[in-house]
Amino acid sequence: MINMKRRQFIAGLGGVAAMPLLARAQQPGRTRRVAWLGLGRPDPQSPYVEALRTGLRELGWVEGRNLMLSLHWATGRDDMAAAGQQLLQGQPEVIVTQELMVYAMRDLNTTVPVVFGFSGDPVDGNLVESYARPGGTRTGMSYLALDLVRVELLKEWVPQIRHLGILARPQHPGDPKERRVSEEVAGKLGLQLSYFPYVAPSLPAREFGELEKVFRAVLDARCDALMIFPDSAMFEVNDRVARFAIDAKLPTVSGWSPFARNGLLVTYGPNVRELYRSLGRYVDRILRGTPPANLPVEVPTKIELVINARTAKAIGLDVPIILQQRADEVID
Repeated sequence: MINMKRRQFIAGLGGVAAMPLLARAQQPGRTRRVAWLGLGRPDPQSPYVEALRTGLRELGWVEGRNLMLSLHWATGRDDMAAAGQQLLQGQPEVIVTQELMVYAMRDLNTTVPVVFGFSGDPVDGNLVESYARPGGTRTGMSYLALDLVRVELLKEWVPQIRHLGILARPQHPGDPKERRVSEEVAGKLGLQLSYFPYVAPSLPAREFGELEKVFRAVLDARCDALMIFPDSAMFEVNDRVARFAIDAKLPTVSGWSPFARNGLLVTYGPNVRELYRSLGRYVDRILRGTPPANLPVEVPTKIELVINARTAKAIGLDVPIILQQRADEVID
């Protein structure tokens, strides 16, 4: 039986996690300024921006009444510093960042509080001092999932798997921890495990020669399944990874639902939209006077299982009824 138990752990007790989610009355008159720095092309209808807006509205912060939310975007490392500088010209009181955009604000040495949604380990990434006591001006949520059962999930579904390949970006904060946990689990299951590092030349990805080398290495190693550690760089190329895996008839597993929607076989991990909704609680506390240094970094507790039945069919797999029943979404 596949263990689908949802995680109950939250890094840090009290603080943000204890805040009610019901809207509270706001003092009229003053409009507070919050800025968003996102990854990608300008998208006012971004699901993550909308999730943040929902979280803020639930706490009584409404655009046009007592809140001004300005949106800023960077496509990657090349322009994130410029986007950050432009953002600061609006003199925001709180900045909400998506993924590696938090580094733009760190490198600008701003004293404005920064709330992040971050796929890696923020301690290893030198963003905070610790989960319980972040220190400084940055805090937020990490969706690094070390305790989920992705390897077991894939092995239970496809028991003939013997050699699992891991495709990951070694520069990603938290990658060594995720790799170590995966090696331990693979060993217990009797699986051979091979690690294939993908060093992204830039973000957004413009050259795919390195990725093609990784694909050839996976085939040369005769892997019969593939696990992708999710981060922003891997998300940039996940559709290419999915096409490769389907052509090679490799079952694939990763951690964010968009990876499955783009063609991977299955994902099991945090609901990222829910995470950005939860960031509204951090913004609320900071606007009310709580220093970010006193707000513990959390990990999400809402986990989702997404299965791509089209991909399963393309690689010759049936979706077990028990998985269909437990899945949050089955893509037909």
